[in-house]
Amino acid sequence: MEFDDDAALDTSEVQDNRGGALGGIPGGGRTVGGGVIGLLVVIASVVFGVNPGLLGSGGSGNGTATGAASGGTGASNLASECRTGADANSKEDCRIVAVVDSVQAFWEQTEKAAGKSYTQAPTFLFTGSVNTGCGNATSEVGPFYCSADDKVYLDLGFFDELRTEFGAKGGTFAQAYVVAHEYGHHIQDLSGTIARGGGQGQDSGSVKLELQADCYAGVWAHHATTTPDPGSGKPLISDLTQADVNDGLDAAAAVGDDRIQQKYQGKVTPDTWTHGSAAQRQQWFTTGYRSGRTASCNTFG
Repeated sequence: MEFDDDAALDTSEVQDNRGGALGGIPGGGRTVGGGVIGLLVVIASVVFGVNPGLLGSGGSGNGTATGAASGGTGASNLASECRTGADANSKEDCRIVAVVDSVQAFWEQTEKAAGKSYTQAPTFLFTGSVNTGCGNATSEVGPFYCSADDKVYLDLGFFDELRTEFGAKGGTFAQAYVVAHEYGHHIQDLSGTIARGGGQGQDSGSVKLELQADCYAGVWAHHATTTPDPGSGKPLISDLTQADVNDGLDAAAAVGDDRIQQKYQGKVTPDTWTHGSAAQRQQWFTTGYRSGRTASCNTFG
């Protein structure tokens, strides 16, 4: 995946608090049910998910605000370091900025074309732990979207874990897929679909919600090289190959419920699934990518 070197990046929708102190859980460690097993439950429950503050209640809908994240010193000055597509091609954090710009440009244009309004959702970069509108969370829960404050939360260290812990091959588009999946949850929030998530099992609302977000990520990918940036009028992403898409599919499979359960508990228990199997996640991303239509993403139908 390549970005147009001359494209201008808009850093206003990425808030950088890496290294900042937001309170909440110090040191970046949390267990549920005690010890390593509890930690693995957290990982298996919320990778690419929504609202980690609701783990205790088993829901995926709107959380109760318990404190909003605020700006910190950050580990870098995105505004000065991430100015063009060339920066996105050479720096990971700038690449995230470019993907967020592209994804939000696509959904804003798509929603307006359908006669709907689109509310921008910032991506919030953090390390260790963070206090959100959905409650406290640590990096162990993976990337997530909080519908109580309309933000995507991301610790960039997750992309290393995607390879080392979950066995994904990695790659730039694997990262883009993760971000696009979270913005799929934002679209579900705007449409009210997010309230249909919940429960566990192969046919649960939680699984259908996650698979639809995968499909929405595929829809964005279909249009990624043709979506014009509002500022320049040119697409931010200049090249997306099948090899890139394969990296995204590999990442989707790596975080399938069956893969995670087999790795960490030695058996697959479909009645506890919350995100769908590796095959399902690949299937629904592919459905969105091939069709390029949100109407093809009706996982609830």
